[in-house]
Amino acid sequence: MAKKSKKQLAVAEKFDKNQIYAADEAVKIIQENSYTNFDATVEVAYRLGIDVKKNDQQIRGAMVLPNGTGNTQRVLVFAKGEKAEEARAAGADYVGEQEFIDKINEGWFEFDVIVATPDMMGQIGRLGRVLGPKGLMPNPKTGTVTQDVTKAVTDIKAGQVTYRADKSGNVHVPIGKVSFSNEDLVENFKALHETILRVKPASAKGTYVRNLVVTSTMGPGVKVDVNSL
Repeated sequence: MAKKSKKQLAVAEKFDKNQIYAADEAVKIIQENSYTNFDATVEVAYRLGIDVKKNDQQIRGAMVLPNGTGNTQRVLVFAKGEKAEEARAAGADYVGEQEFIDKINEGWFEFDVIVATPDMMGQIGRLGRVLGPKGLMPNPKTGTVTQDVTKAVTDIKAGQVTYRADKSGNVHVPIGKVSFSNEDLVENFKALHETILRVKPASAKGTYVRNLVVTSTMGPGVKVDVNSL
């Protein structure tokens, strides 16, 4: 186990790590105890009572946070003709076809999200071994394989986040920056929580949200009372 720094130890003494706090209190603790020299990202971590080995209990999707993420996402769109023009008009940073496939194969990754029209997936599929491990492969479930490139680009630029349960049923999602107001972070948190509840698999048994923690980059984790959301 890594040894905690003096700053981390000092922060840990300012709240009870075993106590479960209301969402607004938990977020406030995170904001008041962030000690990075940059605007840290605030993240929510769920432990869900699901079995992702079962196809009907896998959770994956995307949503737009009401107050954005505080990050500017660079969007690469693979599209042709009219759809390419729509993507440019919507504010995509890069739009094209084979030229960007070649650039990625050569090690270019100056983008954060890829959007593709369905007809381009045959070509992009060859990049799976490169994009897959980085979590950059377009997927219909996250709205990044679509004919509606205008909506996809607009949503991403507006503060869209993706969520996906890992093999242990954990979901990690950023909800903004420490510099956000407490109200804006809590509003984002509630919007995310509503989405997580809405996508609960019908076949999931027992307690759905088993543990809920909010944290920040290099900061402490604070337990959150699910009922406060």
